[in-house]
Amino acid sequence: MPPKKSNTLTEAELRLMKILWRRGESAVTDLVAAMPEGEELAYNSVLTTIRILEQKGYVEHRQEGRAFIYRPSVLEHEAGRSEVKHVLSRFFGNSRERLLLSLLGDEEISTGELERLKEVIRQSALDAAEPKPEIGSKESLPGGMK
Repeated sequence: MPPKKSNTLTEAELRLMKILWRRGESAVTDLVAAMPEGEELAYNSVLTTIRILEQKGYVEHRQEGRAFIYRPSVLEHEAGRSEVKHVLSRFFGNSRERLLLSLLGDEEISTGELERLKEVIRQSALDAAEPKPEIGSKESLPGGMK
């Protein structure tokens, strides 16, 4: 039985996506040439990987002459968010608290990082405390329209 398809990115896929997010549209030859030194991949490896990324929905292509030009169809922050959700589900039982406690238990966290986290948590608490207008009420419509 073949392994279950994963929508998460392998290291090779992520390297190609980072190039596409940075460069925008690229042909396979452009991707091969843009690979960082020491991380080069052969043309056929890049082609295979980019096709897998297309199957996963991360890239799309258009044809220009005989060449396919690939572009990201997922924004970098969306892909990151999806990966975090995957880790959250897989390792922390969908508990944000357990994830954050795991991160906070890391001795490498800096004082500046802790202060930024405190501010984000403080702001999130304020946002959550604000009353939300009911759907269909005057407050929920732009300009208070009915």
